[in-house]
Amino acid sequence: MKRFPFLRADFTASLVVFLVAVPLCVGVAVASGVPAELGLVTGIVGGLVTGLLPGSSLQVSGPAAGLTVLVFEAVKAYGLGALGALVLAAGLLQLAMGALKLGRWFRAISVAVVQGMLAGIGLVLIAGQLYALADAKAPGSGLANIGSLPQLAWDTARSGPALAALAVGAGTVAVLVLWPRWRRAARVLPAPLAAVALATTAVWALDLPIARVQVSGLLDAIQPPGFADIGRLTELGVLGTVLAFTLIASAESLFSAAAVDRLHDGPRTDYDKELMAQGAGNTLCGVLGALPMTAVIVRSAANVQAGARTKASRVLHGVWLLLFAAAFPAALGVVPVAALAGVLVHAGWKLIPLRELRPLWRAHRGEAVVLCVTALAIVTVNMFEGVLIGLLLAVAKTAWETSQAHLEVHVPSVPGPVRVRAVGNATFLRLPKLLDQLEALPADRDVELDLSGLRHVDHACEAALANWAEQHRRNRSRAVELVS
Repeated sequence: MKRFPFLRADFTASLVVFLVAVPLCVGVAVASGVPAELGLVTGIVGGLVTGLLPGSSLQVSGPAAGLTVLVFEAVKAYGLGALGALVLAAGLLQLAMGALKLGRWFRAISVAVVQGMLAGIGLVLIAGQLYALADAKAPGSGLANIGSLPQLAWDTARSGPALAALAVGAGTVAVLVLWPRWRRAARVLPAPLAAVALATTAVWALDLPIARVQVSGLLDAIQPPGFADIGRLTELGVLGTVLAFTLIASAESLFSAAAVDRLHDGPRTDYDKELMAQGAGNTLCGVLGALPMTAVIVRSAANVQAGARTKASRVLHGVWLLLFAAAFPAALGVVPVAALAGVLVHAGWKLIPLRELRPLWRAHRGEAVVLCVTALAIVTVNMFEGVLIGLLLAVAKTAWETSQAHLEVHVPSVPGPVRVRAVGNATFLRLPKLLDQLEALPADRDVELDLSGLRHVDHACEAALANWAEQHRRNRSRAVELVS
């Protein structure tokens, strides 16, 4: 024990993380439209491969709810066989970005865009999983799922099995909300595992006619991508999906790392090494045809709160996942789908930053608008384009806020030129206001325009100011002196 002073703490923490990870790995896989075992494969790789690599010492990686919607759409569009090729390409891109020291630049992404992205994912995830709560099939896209909710409610109310599944799913959500308040029990058994275990027991005891998770076996579920699948990476739509996987998984992992660093006083995250660790994990997940991987804040926070001190805890959690998947695969076959849907509805709700929205609106309304627009764009369009819309809006907002320019006008009481001093950053965004102020100057006076107070003048403003000065000379027969 002297050689490994933290082994006991890491061992205990690894068991806690394992118990949290099992229902989440399976639930994310089922919601993504892939075999349940593939979620466990990604969790195993996240522990045994990414967990061993340098980067962040305490955050835990695995399949995440944040990519569920995108994976589901990709599998629906390109087939399960292409999933491995998509994840493999995304992993290689992450490795390249880490090698090029681009990891730290992800910290420059607008927090409002990231929060809006997670909120949009949460809304789409909830809308889709409400159908699974009632053992029904979701129509497909986010808008279609939301628009068909009244029909879902009507169909569920008229079906006994659907009402039974809904009761199981709603009960799962209730346990997830209430279990952490029973602190003594929460220390022994994590809320997700307790909720799924209670739901499974209730379904078995009452012999309810609801859907269970379909199990095919760990080795049977692994489907490495073929040459035809890899060849599809030249398609424009496939490349867009790869970029979406890469950017969203990287941003979520590195933002999670920043959050985990605030939870402990150990070594800080090396963002470039962490990006390479995530890339190595995703590359292997792609080879195995599994789900994409990110660092997951739920498992990472559980790891820290359980007392983990080194990376040994997350590696051991991967060992437990491997033993479970190899020794007890049939155990998944008794888990009701509605219970996993309840877990993901709860996870989707936690992705929506409701508590942060009101203070954000009071302090930074522009950021709140970016957040809401990004979320709505993801719901109404799709994940990739929604994030791009959010990024463009954030850039436009920043450009508008930094483009602050105004004129300081001094009109002397004695005959002489009107002194005008421009201050700030003169860009085309502020050009109409500047020209309006210049047009309002006395027409019968000479003007001395001082541009030395401008920190930046773009080409549009420079040309417009020169044109105004020339027109003022011609139309007013007055002198205009430009001072730069």
